[in-house]
Amino acid sequence: MEHTYQYSWILPLITLPVPVLIGMGLLLFPTATKKLRRIWAFPSIFFLSIVMFFSTHLSIQQVNSSSIFQYVWSWAINNDFSLEFGYLIDPLTSILLILITTVGILVLIYSDNYMSHDQGYLRFFAYMTFFNTSMLGLVTSSNLIQIYIFWELVGMCSYLLIGFWFTRSIAASACQKAFVTNRVGDFGLLLGILGFYWITGSFDFRDLFEIFNNLICNNQINSLFVTLCAFLLFSGAIAKSAQFPLHIWLPDAMEGPTPISALIHAATMVAAGIFLVARLLPIFLIIPYIMNLIALIGIITVFLGATLALAQKDIKRSLAYSTMSQLGYMMLALGMGSYRAALFHLITHAYSKALLFLGSGSIIHSMEAIVGYSPDKSQNMALMGGLRKHVSITKNAFFLGTLSLCGIPPFACFWSKDEILSDSWLYSPVFAIIACFTAGLTAFYMFRVYLLTFEGHLNVHFQNYSAKKNSSFSLWGKEGSKMFKKENSLVTLLPMINNEKASFFWKKTYQIEGNVRNMTQPFININFWGTKKIVSYPDESDNTMLFPMLVLVQFTLFIGGIGIPFNLFNQEEIHLDILSKLLIPSLNLLHQTSNHSENWYEFVTNAVLSVSIAYFGIFLASSLYKPVYSSLQNLNFLNSLVKKGPKRILRDKIINAIYDWSYNRGYIDAFYEISLIEGIRRLAQLAYFFDRRIIDGITNGIGVSTFFIGEGIKYVGGGRISSYLLLYLFYVFLFLVIYYFVLF
Repeated sequence: MEHTYQYSWILPLITLPVPVLIGMGLLLFPTATKKLRRIWAFPSIFFLSIVMFFSTHLSIQQVNSSSIFQYVWSWAINNDFSLEFGYLIDPLTSILLILITTVGILVLIYSDNYMSHDQGYLRFFAYMTFFNTSMLGLVTSSNLIQIYIFWELVGMCSYLLIGFWFTRSIAASACQKAFVTNRVGDFGLLLGILGFYWITGSFDFRDLFEIFNNLICNNQINSLFVTLCAFLLFSGAIAKSAQFPLHIWLPDAMEGPTPISALIHAATMVAAGIFLVARLLPIFLIIPYIMNLIALIGIITVFLGATLALAQKDIKRSLAYSTMSQLGYMMLALGMGSYRAALFHLITHAYSKALLFLGSGSIIHSMEAIVGYSPDKSQNMALMGGLRKHVSITKNAFFLGTLSLCGIPPFACFWSKDEILSDSWLYSPVFAIIACFTAGLTAFYMFRVYLLTFEGHLNVHFQNYSAKKNSSFSLWGKEGSKMFKKENSLVTLLPMINNEKASFFWKKTYQIEGNVRNMTQPFININFWGTKKIVSYPDESDNTMLFPMLVLVQFTLFIGGIGIPFNLFNQEEIHLDILSKLLIPSLNLLHQTSNHSENWYEFVTNAVLSVSIAYFGIFLASSLYKPVYSSLQNLNFLNSLVKKGPKRILRDKIINAIYDWSYNRGYIDAFYEISLIEGIRRLAQLAYFFDRRIIDGITNGIGVSTFFIGEGIKYVGGGRISSYLLLYLFYVFLFLVIYYFVLF
């Protein structure tokens, strides 16, 4: 076992050759590299799979031995200062390693097909692989400086991936918004790191925890300064995990390709903030004010994220606000000291949310056959409906992910969310009421998404569709694709003969359409009074996109089993669940044990409450959004039959106010626009005016006045000594008079 741990430092480096080789290939052999671009999916997935198997082996050893391994080496030494680099393998690291690799592999497989059309395919895989590499380095870091380096690399990769389609102005603005917002938290994180180094003289986690604990016990440090430094550390997690008030970047991050959304929201960037708080929890536990602040920020984010998701039309933005709310649950659990519950929910939510995002990508993929590539249309749930008839596999997978996120047993998120809700009643009844109410909101808006997307009838008209001749072969696709072209306003079906190329598994062709997504979909013949037209219709995604979703379905169904306490069923002897066994070293490090050891009666009581709330939210969503009539006009007609009395008018005003609040993102973005952006612009204009008119004005005024004085003196001089002497005597007399009155 010791031998295995000694080579754990190589984990973040295994996947590094892929982006390096892709970059070198594009620089040295661009033509050949682009021709073989689809081959690069295989090494990306293969190397990450190696990391996954290695990480699984480490986790099994941790369950059996409950050990922590750390290895460091000196990087820079100067007198008393020593900067060390190394790696730390403990339960928290093992959990995140498995999470990153499993979700990352499935997203990469999904991306091979999803991004096959795009000319930036190679750039995408280079960014994605380096994203995973940076996150692996982050979770294995043994000190704060090392975490900060990988923290910034993760932020850089997210900036590149969110703005992947940078030719679209909205995508360019979104990545800039994410970058600037995270700079606020990252600057606070850097100040907090430097502050704790000034306090303890160490960046290493173990030394930092031990020295800080001794200083607090001996009362040798200023509590106000410690609280400030701890808050600065926490500010980095606020930005990275999209907690209030630095959450504004997360919905705009949906401008990147859907696989990026799945990776960011499941296992990488937003998970980094939760990881940081969990890693530094031994420090935060000693400072009650910070623990209360973490819980407060968490509960605000829980409620705010759920309310902002209620009226969103974009399917990915609805899921983004859902992620924000669920991250709030994790932060709330950490603030309450429920270390186990927070990590448990991090695991279950990651797989369920990855499933939902990949499912949304499949939905968008099918909608593009009708509306073309237009995010305003292909992601707009108001234009969807009735897709269950065309994408049945995606529909079933999305439905199971929705049930899990709603907290319906026996799906994964039920076990973790129920544990957080149970612990919240012990911490604060007010927080518990808000958390339970938000659980109902979660069920409401998630089933709203499901019903608007899959039920009823399509709300858009079919359109003519054509394809281009450019194509590339797929590493994972299936056989039977065809190409189409338009001739004299007639769409002719042509077999794909000359353009077929060999692939590793199947034959599949795709068109390449720059930075847009416009993939070929099946066609259907429709006769309109003898006129033959060919139009597109929604179709199920290829096997490459369905396979990761089906694997994530299995995780969604069964991953919750790792956290089920077996003593619920056996009251005579306490048996720890797999998650508790894995977390034993971390729990010992935190000087606490798992507090989730309730009996069967308590468990059922809490579960009935949370599930009842979830079912009420589902019932309410079904009542409001399930399509009973085929057209919106019929529904409006029925509403018009009801007399609008004072109570109904008041109800409509309340509903409209809630809708406006949600659709306009709680007016928080507008507030930042007015108070910060416009305020900074006006301050810049004032500084510009002061610099040009005051500073430059004084300098220019002195120069101009010197010029005019010189010109005036030039005409005063006449060349007569008597005139000069008279003027000199006049000035001496004037000076003596002033000197006399001032002095006496």
